[in-house]
Amino acid sequence: MPTHASSPPLAGLRIIEFAGIGPGPFAGMMLADMGAEIIRIERPNAASPTGQGDYALDFMARGRKSIALDMKAAGAVELALKMIESADGVIEGFRPGVMERLGLGPEVCLARNPRLVYGRMTGWGQDGPVAKTAGHDLNYIALTGALWASGEAGRAPSFPLNLLGDFGGGGMFLAFGMVTGLLKAARSGAGDVVDAAIVDGTSALMTMIYSRRAMGLWRDERGANALDGGVPWYGVYECADGGWITIGSLEPQFWAVLLDRLGLRAEEMGDRSDRSQWPAMRRRLTALFLSQPRDHWSALLQDSDACFAPVLSPAEAPDHPHNRARAIFTADGAQPMPAPRFARSKTPLPSPPPEPGAQSREVLESMGLEARVIDAFFASGAVS
Repeated sequence: MPTHASSPPLAGLRIIEFAGIGPGPFAGMMLADMGAEIIRIERPNAASPTGQGDYALDFMARGRKSIALDMKAAGAVELALKMIESADGVIEGFRPGVMERLGLGPEVCLARNPRLVYGRMTGWGQDGPVAKTAGHDLNYIALTGALWASGEAGRAPSFPLNLLGDFGGGGMFLAFGMVTGLLKAARSGAGDVVDAAIVDGTSALMTMIYSRRAMGLWRDERGANALDGGVPWYGVYECADGGWITIGSLEPQFWAVLLDRLGLRAEEMGDRSDRSQWPAMRRRLTALFLSQPRDHWSALLQDSDACFAPVLSPAEAPDHPHNRARAIFTADGAQPMPAPRFARSKTPLPSPPPEPGAQSREVLESMGLEARVIDAFFASGAVS
C-alpha cells in the first residue's frame, strides 16, 4: 500500500509472528520499530517474550497486535492460514518440524501465499546433527569459536550477556533476512524461506577475526590480541572509586593524544611494537587510573581523541549527556529507542506491549470476518 515519504521505512508490510522467546521477538521488535504491522499469534495465557516477568514491561513485544489462538482447537490452524494468506511475512522460532506438525510449515503457507517470506529462527539451524536438540545462547556461541576467544588470559572464557548469540547472531540476522526476502519478493513476486540460525549468524560476526587468523595476525590465546584486551592501550581500567573506564587508543595518533592528556612521554612508556614492554605499560596505566575516581578521568579525556568512555551501568547510561542529546533512550530511561535512524522516514517509539489476545477481535474484523463467525471462534475457544 502507498505510504507517505515520512512514514516509517517498513510501513504497509504485515508480518505474522508466532510467539516465542528471545531472538525471534527481538527480530519482530526490529521490524515493528521500522513500521511493519506485526500481528503476534499467542497461546492462551502466554508468557512474555523473555519467558518471565511483567508482560507490560517486556519492551521486545512493543509495536504488536496480539491475537490468542489455541492451535489444538478446531478451526484455529485454518484461521492462522487465512491470516497468512494476506501477510507479507511470517516469523517462527520453534524447533525444526514443530510448525510442520501443526500444519503451518513453509510449504503449506507458501502454497497459500506464493509471495510470502517465511522466517525461521533457531539456534542450530533447520538441519545438521544437533538441529533438533535444545540449546541456549551460550551453547551456540561456543560452537562458533566466539566464546573461546572471549575473556581474559589464563581464565575461563566469558560471554557478553546473550547479546552476541541470541540478539546479534540470531534476531538481527533474522530481521536482515526478512527485509532481504521481502525486497526480493517485491521485485520478483516470489517468496522464500529464511533459515536464520544463531550459529550461522554468530560465525558471520566472527568474519574479521577469522580473517585476521588467516593473515597470521591473530593468536588463538585469550587476552593476547589487539581487540581482546591483549594490549595495554585497548582495555578496561579500574579507578579510585571502584568505577571503571575504557581506553581504545589503537592508532598511534590516538595513543599520542592519550599520553599527552595524562602527562606522560612516549619514550618513558616504551615501544608499542615490543610485546615484552606491554606488561610494564599496563602496570603504569593501571596504577595511574587507580589514583583518581572515574569522574576525574571523564573530565580529562571525554572531549578528546584519546578514544575514551566511562563504563556506565544500565541505570547510569540513559543519563549520560551524549545519550540524552541523541535521545537514545526514552525520556524516563526505561527502554532504548528504535535504531537505526533515517533522514526522512520517522521511527517513533511503537505502541506499548499488548496484553496477550488484546486485539483478537480487531484482527479478525480486519480480515473481513462476519460478527457471527468471530463470535463462534470465541465460543469454541479457538480464539481468546
